[in-house]
Amino acid sequence: MTEIVGAFVSLVGALFFLLSAIGLLRMPDAFNRMQAGTKATTLGSILFLVGVGIMRPEYLGRLLLLVAFIVLTNPVSSNALARAAHGYRERLGARLEPDALAESDAAEGPRGEDHGD
Repeated sequence: MTEIVGAFVSLVGALFFLLSAIGLLRMPDAFNRMQAGTKATTLGSILFLVGVGIMRPEYLGRLLLLVAFIVLTNPVSSNALARAAHGYRERLGARLEPDALAESDAAEGPRGEDHGD
């Protein structure tokens, strides 16, 4: 019975991977693609690893450590990619209205120093 539950949870995780791939193809710009890729692969990875852990309880501890690592690192890497893509937003075709990050960067000055009094 546990193998059936584990296989079902892993299958649901694989479906999230599929939805992520479809989102990467269908979304209009880099920021929306990043959202689709990060959210769906995070949940897909968690479900897939938990499903494997249910099927193989001897690996559950190690797999939960992998889940914790994914939960901690995916948002950080997504943020780093978004900051890098923001610099190339015109070439990427992104429509940012309003662009709070550009306003914040302009107020801070060239080296991140706040020049506003």
